[in-house]
Amino acid sequence: MSSLFSKTISLGKELKISDSEFRDLRDFIYSQCGIYIADNRKYLLENRLANRLKRLNLKDFGEYYYFLQYDSGKTQELSRLFEVITTNETSFYRNPPQLKVFQENILMNVINEQRKNGKTSLRIWSAGCSTGEEPYTLAMIVHEALKSEISAWDIKITANDLSARVLDSARKGMYSEYSLRTTPPEIIQKYFDSDGRNYKIRPELKSLVSFGQINLKDKAQLKRVERSDIVFCRNVIIYFDDEMKKQVISAFYDNLLSGGYLIIGHSESLHNISRTFKPIHYPGAIIYQKEG
Repeated sequence: MSSLFSKTISLGKELKISDSEFRDLRDFIYSQCGIYIADNRKYLLENRLANRLKRLNLKDFGEYYYFLQYDSGKTQELSRLFEVITTNETSFYRNPPQLKVFQENILMNVINEQRKNGKTSLRIWSAGCSTGEEPYTLAMIVHEALKSEISAWDIKITANDLSARVLDSARKGMYSEYSLRTTPPEIIQKYFDSDGRNYKIRPELKSLVSFGQINLKDKAQLKRVERSDIVFCRNVIIYFDDEMKKQVISAFYDNLLSGGYLIIGHSESLHNISRTFKPIHYPGAIIYQKEG
């Protein structure tokens, strides 16, 4: 769930959402997944959901709200709802300056600390992994860091998203050239197999990544994630209100091992959200560390 409402679906423009219907649906969505839709985005919610009403043969947004609560197909429709309100715009090696800091500083700090303590395990959590570009990028960076030593390490990258559809796509590991638009050519040659049109992730990378559905609003689900050395949650919390942000950041803090790192989107900040992390300033990135 990398970005929200970045595009508008121009379907069913004759379907208008009333203020009360908007409030009901907005509050319902928030209660289910923590995504907050501001009043000035009413028309976007209207456009995004119009096609679902047509598919279900419902006459207005009030009927859709009722369907989500009481119909026998409500669970399946909730998944469709999550898909249409989130737009998964991402790519491999997105935001290179931040990833450079991760590769040269953060990852090497963790690896060297593990070596010093006689350990060879590494746990990374990609929360909001979309169609898999981020966790697979992290797998590539780990390969580049450990090189031939990687076979001696116990590595797991846990990759989660709210949408079951994007997770199915991520597990296949098949991508178009567009997804690789920010990827160094030598990395493409090394970690992908190509048939001329599509690019498939090589097995040695897929084996490092474990995909699963998660709702960041569900505290019990968050507690079940294996504790991490590093948490990536980029371009996700910007769509939460302050209360939800605090809840999620607190869960990341609890998940991280002592000295672990949290990496959020370059346009996101923990300012006024949490003071439990120590911000570390690098050229092109701020990384947050759990001290103690």
